[in-house]
Amino acid sequence: MHLGKYRLTNHMEIINFSNTNSIINQYMAEMRDKEYQKNRLLFRNNIMRIGEFEAFEISKTFHYESQDIITPLGSALVNVPKDEIVLATIFRAGLPFHTGFLNVFDHAENAFVSAYREYTDKAHHQVGIHVEYLATPSIEGKNLIIVDPMLATGGSMELSYQALLTKGTPKRIHVACVIATPDGIDHIKKIFPEENTTIWCAAIDPGMNEFKYIVPGFGDAGDLCYGEKI
Repeated sequence: MHLGKYRLTNHMEIINFSNTNSIINQYMAEMRDKEYQKNRLLFRNNIMRIGEFEAFEISKTFHYESQDIITPLGSALVNVPKDEIVLATIFRAGLPFHTGFLNVFDHAENAFVSAYREYTDKAHHQVGIHVEYLATPSIEGKNLIIVDPMLATGGSMELSYQALLTKGTPKRIHVACVIATPDGIDHIKKIFPEENTTIWCAAIDPGMNEFKYIVPGFGDAGDLCYGEKI
């Protein structure tokens, strides 16, 4: 088994890429900047590129096996991953993030969940999460990677996970996001199995405002990618 720099343990790990210097910080700087945010193409591309980098790092945790590959001039022994992967995406902000992961894990199966926030009070301070659509293969015994740019309260991640569990029990779970909050991480720790779940994020911001948006964050990821909704 090839684990690279990550040694999986029996407790839930949180990998925060902002703790180390990498090009991800440049993408984050642009995504947070309200002037850069006027360019939706750049914003989507940065979400996608962070997905690609996180996918590469997650690939270091897989099980690998040697294969003898025939080339035009001979043969080469290559270590390739043998784990089955299901990439699960939460509409709609998750789409460019999912694309980044799929660019790396091009053999992965894919799952899609529609989960969106509904304010349950007139002041828009209380948020409920509604799930109305699920399309997924079996996740039984597979590596489940749930990708969603924003891990705020953790509510949509929880409901999406519960919906996916109707299609099997995964061998290992990776929760991948761009920005997380301590509250969201704590919620994942309560809901997901501690012994085989890892959280990956480009940054952890201190909290949320009264509308449950991450602060300082960068705003509504779906709106910034695709335009405002009504």
